[in-house]
Amino acid sequence: MAQKPDLTARARAQGKQQAKRVLQHRAEALQTRQTTLDARARQLGVEALGAAPAVAPKVLAALGPPAGAGVLVAEGDSWFDYPMHDVLSELEDAHGYEVESVAHKGDRVEDMAYNDGQLEDFTRRIDKLLRRGAVPRAILLSGGGNDVAGDEFHMLLDHADSVAAGLNDGVVAGIIDQRVYLSYLRIVQAVTDICQQRLGRPLPILIHGYDHPVPDGRGFLGGWGPLPGPWLAPGFRQKGYQSLEARKDIAKKLMDRFNDMLGRVAREFAHVRYVDLRGTLATGPTYEDWWANELHPTPQGFGRVADRFAQALALALG
Repeated sequence: MAQKPDLTARARAQGKQQAKRVLQHRAEALQTRQTTLDARARQLGVEALGAAPAVAPKVLAALGPPAGAGVLVAEGDSWFDYPMHDVLSELEDAHGYEVESVAHKGDRVEDMAYNDGQLEDFTRRIDKLLRRGAVPRAILLSGGGNDVAGDEFHMLLDHADSVAAGLNDGVVAGIIDQRVYLSYLRIVQAVTDICQQRLGRPLPILIHGYDHPVPDGRGFLGGWGPLPGPWLAPGFRQKGYQSLEARKDIAKKLMDRFNDMLGRVAREFAHVRYVDLRGTLATGPTYEDWWANELHPTPQGFGRVADRFAQALALALG
């Protein structure tokens, strides 16, 4: 679905205003920080500031070189913030990147776009890196799964017995092609302006879709009791879809629609790359080796997803 040009322009303009607002707040915070440091220096002496405890050489040797493959800054959802293994931990451990993250599991793209919290944390993280003389090489953004899955997922479906069974195109268009699309435009524009202000240039930004899920009713650690999930199967059951194959087919169409939307976002910005993860994780008989639950990969699956990110980073960074 083509988006109206005026909405696209207005979303990007909102992103610019959000970046301006966050940068102004950060300027005030940095001034307060500097005033505090000046006062402490006068009180304790300059020598007392900035002193750090020594680290044993053998520990430093075990940790590896400080530079590595470079520094990345990440903002996003549970694919970047998952217990034990996620995309970011794999990029660090298997591919040698240093990742600074403000991602938070459960966050929606709308949360990132319209609440200043993650963007301000993102800017603070950039400031910390620059104070240490570390310039990020790229920005990673992840989000959207929580905007289409969960308690309201059933709203995207017409009943299995309806003459229009399957995805309700009007609802899907309103959520993915407008709500999530405009949210992505706003947050990408805001991040772009933050980088432009701090570094004098935009950094490569990688956004990604999700692979085709298997709505089998598994949540985190089985979804027992208060644990999160499942996110798709309850909605399918509510609308009368019992067959796993029918659910997989509808979920595939939904994810394809989501990925198409992200491609349009990337085409709005010369420095944004869209990472297509479809086909990375199996959905056939061995899918449980790759999918830990309906929405999240296993450690092995996250490793394969991170490989795709590493390939995209190699292209983006030359």
